[in-house]
Amino acid sequence: MATATSAAANRNGKRKSLSDAITGSRKLPSRIVLHGQAGIGKTSFAAQAPKPFFLMSPGETGLHTLMDAGSIGEVPNIEVETWQDVMGIIEDLTTGKHGRETLIIDTLDGLEKLANQHVCDEKFDGEFGEKGFLNFHKGYRLVAQGPWKSFLASLDLLREKRNMHIIGLVHTGVASFKNPAGPDFDRYVPTMYKDAWELTQGWADAVLFAQREIVVKADRGKTKGKAAGGSVRTLYCEYDASHDAKNRLNLPPEIDMGTTAAEAWAKYNEAVENGRNQRESA
Repeated sequence: MATATSAAANRNGKRKSLSDAITGSRKLPSRIVLHGQAGIGKTSFAAQAPKPFFLMSPGETGLHTLMDAGSIGEVPNIEVETWQDVMGIIEDLTTGKHGRETLIIDTLDGLEKLANQHVCDEKFDGEFGEKGFLNFHKGYRLVAQGPWKSFLASLDLLREKRNMHIIGLVHTGVASFKNPAGPDFDRYVPTMYKDAWELTQGWADAVLFAQREIVVKADRGKTKGKAAGGSVRTLYCEYDASHDAKNRLNLPPEIDMGTTAAEAWAKYNEAVENGRNQRESA
């Protein structure tokens, strides 16, 4: 039986050795995941990326609405219907001629639903209920271990072969966090099943959370308060009790998104560049 080492040698023609080691980084483009409240500007923000191409899940028409309103210019895009469509488009981007520099997935949770249906059809004869896909959540685990891992690997191949940036957009919901150290509490989390989300979060270079700033004031003795604000938008770049986030890019904890998508993208790029300069000068 071939060992992992011999299998690798067969694939590559030779076994890697210490002479293949490099110093420094490979300087690949970033893998970004952005989640946030509905209408916060996720799609318009991502559309500012260099030479974008949108891969859209079924029914995700926010990009078309923005183009129809003149909020953004025309952007190449495709709405997929099946998991085979998803993997085929990524393969076409990896091997074909297109001149695009950024792949934007709108949305990751929408594509996860296609992966769920794919596994449900293949492994459970289309039975999604407790006698099939949902039986002890077995289907979700199969999705994460199979098609979702392959999906993330295909994005990495696209990134390496074509030097493309990857931006994944995700809807946000509120979920209760089971706190082993005290009372449970609610927090903002991407609306993906935990197995697929944990893989995606580990894969990403940065997970950003976009939120409007709300101030709540409560009168003494009252449990509910009055909310004010909502015009200030902020990108949160670090994990907090209130939300998921992650930062391998040396970003500041918060980035002001300004009042327009172009301003938000410029401020984000400035933060990325500052983080890179700080690392290089350290």
